[in-house]
Amino acid sequence: MTSATTCSPPTTTSHGTLSPVEWPRTVDDAVALQERLRTQVITTSAPDLHIDTVAGLDVGYRSNDTVAGVCVVFDAKTLVVLDEVVVEDTTDFPYIAGLFAFREMPVLLKALDQVTVRPDLLVADGQGLAHPRRFGLACHLGVHTGIPSIGVAKNAMGSFEQPGHTRGSMSDLVMDDDEVVGRALRTQDGVKPVFVSVGHKIDLDRACAEVLRLAPRYRLPETARRADTLTRQAASSA
Repeated sequence: MTSATTCSPPTTTSHGTLSPVEWPRTVDDAVALQERLRTQVITTSAPDLHIDTVAGLDVGYRSNDTVAGVCVVFDAKTLVVLDEVVVEDTTDFPYIAGLFAFREMPVLLKALDQVTVRPDLLVADGQGLAHPRRFGLACHLGVHTGIPSIGVAKNAMGSFEQPGHTRGSMSDLVMDDDEVVGRALRTQDGVKPVFVSVGHKIDLDRACAEVLRLAPRYRLPETARRADTLTRQAASSA
């Protein structure tokens, strides 16, 4: 069992409580929490789901234990930035594959809490169901906040066949016994696909449609492009 304490997580944000009692102090506890919360993930879209605002979330590292959390809120139709926030914090939870949420979620929730426009959809730079325990960062953010969420990753977690050459082509992303956990999605003609997985309260078809809407010109959705720019700036600043 690997011991670890985390940065002081937010305890009274507008997006729910993340109490020190519930937040894991060990790797074993973190895995157990993922196993417990994964049962709360909803993989369907509500009939009245309207997405007018979208938040991109990303984390940059200035050092091993200093993190910058970014939340950028866009108008989903025009892709105009409505608000953006960068928050710095520290973490000492170990860097372990499959447990990145326990390093990144506290600072992301703080950033999300400070934006002045409530997003209808969260787009995390990372995985949702495409995760060893089917509970990646996008799932954890969605279940915790109650906001529909998706994960968009640059690299695959699982296996896939190359989708077709044209924009909008896609293929299943599978793990273990051919369980579909997401899709490889071609957002522009001839570019590498991105990897989309459900986080919470949205179905996979809708998730892919939203990513295409957010990526009119480039491989990555605008949520990821702007959030990545801000995290790089924060990580490189003095």
